[in-house]
This record gives sequence, C-alpha cells and structure tokens, in this order.
Amino acid sequence: MEQDKLQRFMFEHGEVRGEVVRLNESWRHVLERREYPPVIQALLGEMMASAVMLAAMLKFDGTLIMQMQGSGPVRLLVVECQSDLTIRATAKHDDCGDLTRLPDLLGKGHFVITLDPSDPDQTAYQGIVPLHGDTVAEALEHYLLQSEQLPTRIWLAVNKQAAAGMMLQRMPGANNDELWQEALAPAVTVQPDELLQLDFTTLLHRLFNEQDLRLFSAVPVRFSCTCSREKVAGMLRMLGPEEVEAALAEQEEIDVTCEFCGQRYVFDAVDAAQLFTTPESRAEGSGKLH
Repeated sequence: MEQDKLQRFMFEHGEVRGEVVRLNESWRHVLERREYPPVIQALLGEMMASAVMLAAMLKFDGTLIMQMQGSGPVRLLVVECQSDLTIRATAKHDDCGDLTRLPDLLGKGHFVITLDPSDPDQTAYQGIVPLHGDTVAEALEHYLLQSEQLPTRIWLAVNKQAAAGMMLQRMPGANNDELWQEALAPAVTVQPDELLQLDFTTLLHRLFNEQDLRLFSAVPVRFSCTCSREKVAGMLRMLGPEEVEAALAEQEEIDVTCEFCGQRYVFDAVDAAQLFTTPESRAEGSGKLH
C-alpha cells in the first residue's frame, strides 16, 4: 500500500495551484479506534483529506482544527491537523438512519476553521460560516470563497482502505478566468476510484497531460494523537480537589478515555491526591495507563 502523502502542484502559467492527497494507514488508525457507522466514516474521511490539503496550502505553523457542528443526528465532526501533517479525528452522533445528505445529518449548523499557532505570541484565528451545500466538498468550497474570496474546487473519495482528495484553487491576484476554466475542465472528470487507487504521477498525467505542471516534493502524512496523561492530569487540576474527590467517592477511580484515539487514563485516590501536592510529587505520580 502506498504511503500516506500529499502532493502539491502548480500550473506553470501561475494562475492555479493544486494538491492531491491519499490517506491509507492514518485513515485506518481512525477506523480501528472507534466504531462509526458508514455515513460517519465517509464524512470523517472526507474531512481528514480536506484538512490535510487545507493545512498544507496555508503553510501555517500550529494546529488547524476543522469542525462541523450541527443540530441534527450528527452533532459534531472534528479533525485536527498539525502543520507537520499529523492528523486525528473524532465524531459525536446519534442514530443517523438512512440519511446521507449533509443538511439532513447536521441540520442547522456551522462550518468552523480554527488556527491555533505554535508560537504563543501569535494570535489564534477562527472562521465560522453557516453550513452550505450537500457535501463536505461543497461546504469547504463555500467556506473558502466566503473567508478568502478564492474560487476553489474540491473532489473527495472514501472507502475502507483510504480517504483521498484533490483541490484546485485560483491563486491570489489571478484574474484570467479562461485559465481557471482550462484547469477545471479535465479535473471535473476525475473519478473516485482514480483518487483512491492511482499513484499521483499517473493521476495528474491523466488529468492534465495537456497542461504544464510544476510538481513539488510529496509530503508524508501520519496519524498522531496529542493526548497524554499529563494533559488529563492538568484537566483534573482545573476541576479542583473538591470535584475530583466527589468523583472518586462515586466510582473509586476516574477513568478518562480520549475521544480521538481511545486511549484510557485511570486515576485512583493516590493519583488524585498527588495532583494537588507539589509539582515534584505530581511528576512522580503512580497512576496507571491502560
């Protein structure tokens, strides 16, 4: 199986840039850690491919968080992509029945992009627009047009083995509509199986063999979860000793499971006591990791 990677490219006339991505192992990591119905799998896979392409295009140092929040049976879809293209994803949902369209699944909702910089001196950014369109691709195209005023087209495909996507975007300042249409004409013929199976060189040659393309070095993508015992401990400290003691009185242990990767962190009474003593004691906690 081909390595998870993203390929950036640009049309030599300088008016249009593009990306193609395929997630294999990182996509299976998400499927193995949580049981999602097929419709949720499809949405998460499409969002993961979209988030990787957007993160690579923004050249942003930090975390890109892509969310769809709704009032329907799908309450929340979240993908986090680091600037090094490590990625994780999760969803909160009820029974979706036979629903497949985005408006039916999420109801009235919003599409949210958050940029959380690694540099604490930089300011975080969040863009929120109403959900628009029947698919993830249409929702993201609408977001980019509203937030960046850049025409963008996105094609996505998902199966059990892979999540893949292709994005074309008019460059900032470009104004030649004929060149934009020339780039789109072959791109709209791309098929899901081609995105999921063809190697990138073959795919781009099939679509754009009449265009001069500049290919950049492919970039690897991998699954990685940023959860840790230390972060869970910090969350418990924020709750305060009284709430932690009350929780322990009810169930003897505090069991926290990461929603992204399924990792369990268990704190007993001894662990909890060490949370609120000296920093040295907290670092030497005897808690268990399951």
